[in-house]
Amino acid sequence: MVLQENPSLPKIGFFKKLYDNRIFLLLVTPGTLFLIIFFYIPVIANLVAFQDFQYSDAGFWYSLFHSPFVGLKNFKFFFASADFWIVLRNTVGYNLIFLGLNFFFAIFFGVVMSQLRNRRLLKVYQTSMLFPYFISWPIMAAFLYAFLSTDKGVINHLIQSMNGTPIDFYNTPGIWPLLIIFLGVWKGIGYNSILYFATAMGIDPAYYDAAMMDGANKWQQIKHVTLPHILPVATLMLILNIGGMFRTDIGLFYIVPKASAPLINVTQTFDTYIYRALSTSSDLGMSTAAGLMQSLVGVLLILGSNAIVRKLQPESSLF
Repeated sequence: MVLQENPSLPKIGFFKKLYDNRIFLLLVTPGTLFLIIFFYIPVIANLVAFQDFQYSDAGFWYSLFHSPFVGLKNFKFFFASADFWIVLRNTVGYNLIFLGLNFFFAIFFGVVMSQLRNRRLLKVYQTSMLFPYFISWPIMAAFLYAFLSTDKGVINHLIQSMNGTPIDFYNTPGIWPLLIIFLGVWKGIGYNSILYFATAMGIDPAYYDAAMMDGANKWQQIKHVTLPHILPVATLMLILNIGGMFRTDIGLFYIVPKASAPLINVTQTFDTYIYRALSTSSDLGMSTAAGLMQSLVGVLLILGSNAIVRKLQPESSLF
């Protein structure tokens, strides 16, 4: 129902509305200032992507507005480089695999946990699944190094005990795609399944009672009751995950492989490329161009996927 203004009542001025809602405005002021300072003001710095940025002793803002404008030169140079196709392949490829595996396992474990009736066993499962999520990537990298180190690693000690030749894992690119996929899915599976578990637990038990009265077994109850109820949430999460298709976790792709140069072809993504460009070559223009393209593609992916979902399922669209 849409409320319409009564034309007979006097109109309230803009400043009068602000004064009347001053308490609510004060409540949102810290969050608003945070967004303005850390999100909206830094947007101006995207001008660097179109400049031959030259830092001056007068400060960043002086350098920003006095560096020569080069148009799309930074974008052309980035697209023409050999690194672009490696970065694009790794970023999109890993994210597509993560999207499919996380989507499947999150729904699977969320539904499975919702079917458990033993509360104590459920807490054990939830704790064990959530534990990896709270381990930071540097700690995870240290644990992994304890297994994969050439001279002190557990795996190589076992290989040597069987008279085998030690494997230099950090110089062997072939094993890292599977290792990265395993670590990424394993670390996030518990967190990703919580939302589906909570949604499944909120389903009215009357639906299951009606299904059992119709003779439905456990699988049929899940198929015809549980999955349809979590589908809107799953669709919303799918849209949000598609928007992050060009973003990766720098901890997983940079810290865990120890930034090893021989592994660049299988670990280099947009985020690690930008970080390396800033830390080694100091090419601020090209790294900003890569970051800006990354953000624009993410926005387009969200809008495009949401438009598709809006046609298929209007109630599940994001905007």
